This record gives sequence, structure tokens and C-alpha cells, in this order.
Amino acid sequence: MRALARVVGLPLLLGGLLLPFVPLLLWSVARRYPYPALLPTERSSRPLGLLVDPQSEVLQGLVSSTVIALAVAAVASLVGLSAGRALGLHAFRGKRLVQFLLLAPVVVPGIAVTLGIQVFFIRYGLADTRRGVVLAHLIAAVPYVTLVMGSVYANLDTRIEEQARTLGAPPLQVLLRVTLPAVAPGLAVGALFAFLISWGEYVLTLLVGGGTVKTLPLLLYAYLGSTDTPVAAALAFALIVPPVLLLALTSRLLAGQDAPLAGFGRA
Repeated sequence: MRALARVVGLPLLLGGLLLPFVPLLLWSVARRYPYPALLPTERSSRPLGLLVDPQSEVLQGLVSSTVIALAVAAVASLVGLSAGRALGLHAFRGKRLVQFLLLAPVVVPGIAVTLGIQVFFIRYGLADTRRGVVLAHLIAAVPYVTLVMGSVYANLDTRIEEQARTLGAPPLQVLLRVTLPAVAPGLAVGALFAFLISWGEYVLTLLVGGGTVKTLPLLLYAYLGSTDTPVAAALAFALIVPPVLLLALTSRLLAGQDAPLAGFGRA
């Protein structure tokens, strides 16, 4: 019965999850797609070609989004690795206040936070720069990574670190060979959250980047406001595919080789 459910249920579930991708894929290869035709009446490679054209702003936006999201994931992971340990393993005065402050950027609307810091970004030359956009994205990403790592450290048996130190391992070796392998799954999840937050961010990028820093979400919204629907569909497809592949890769690394696909557990 379980084998039958797996054979029948998994394809149905995958079909339901992938169904929204079908219209995007059809629109991204269409020149004319009149209603109520099920398939494009005329096809074109121009929309998808823009994704790999070195001269197009689409490829530049893809590169910019990737660089910013990777930088945000790396910095947020480093901050969360330390801050999460403090929150997860130590009791100190004002701990609840720190936790509340971490949640504040998540609770308060992003546009309000951005308008408040934009004055400082302009004053210190961070406005309209990629560095400023990375710092703005960190405001939203760091709390998630820190809270994830706080939970990971709260469940960490620190006796393994004490044993390593007792056997003569220096602090750096304890960190690299004992602590990091123990918290690596949680750190990977936190880094994934940070990457996804930055990858899809629109408001913070628009206000801090000032239109100078062009990412895929900014270009997507611009094309959605135009009549070039095929290019907008190609951009939406490009915006969706990398996070899905990254999620599948992360799930495979965390669950092992027996995990057939992200989120579906072991076969």
C-alpha cells in the first residue's frame, strides 16, 4: 500500500507543485499567445536569449542578484553563528530585549525600516551602492539566521567541545572540527533563509539602491508594468529556478543520498 501511494501520490504531488511553472515556460518562448489558445501561436527565443545575452541588463541583474544574495548569506551566517551561540547557550541580563530587537525588523514593515536608515546611508555614501543594498538586506536576514542558530545551539551538547579541549585541541581546532560539524545542518538552513530573503527582496533594493543597483526583482516589476509579457515570464522563471535548485541541493546534503527530492524525506 505504501509503495502504491508512493508511485501514484508522488507524481501527483510533483505535478501540482510544477504546474504553475508551465504557463511561465510557455509565455517565455512565445511571440504571440492570444486568448484562448492553449499554446503560443508564434514562438520566439528572444525572451530566454536575454537571460544569457552579455549585453542585456537581464544578465547583469541576474549576476547582481546572485552576488548580493551570496554576500548576505555569508555575512548573516557569520553573525548568526556567534549571536546564536550567545542566545542559545548563555543567560544574561537583557536577553529578552535582545531577542525582541532581533524580531523588530521582521515585525516592523520593511519600508518603514528602510526610510529610517536611508538618511544614514546617504550620509555615509552607502546609498545607490551594492554595499548599501547588502547592508539593508542584512537587516531582514540576520534575525532569521540568529534565531535558527539560537535554537541549534540550545540543543547542542557542549560536552563534546569540553572533551576536545581536554584532549588538547586548541580553540580554533575545536571550532572547525567539533562545533561547526555539529551545527552545520542548522547553519545551512539559516544561510538558505538569508539567501532566499535577499534573492526576492524588492522594496529594500529599490529604496537603498535607488534604481542604480538593478536586481532581478526590480527588472521583473519593470517588465510587468510594460507590455513585454514574454520577457517578464522569462524573468519570473529565472527568479524561481535558482531558489528551487538551491533548496533541493540543501535538502539532499542534509538528508543524505536517500532523499529523492527536497522536502519529501527518505525514499
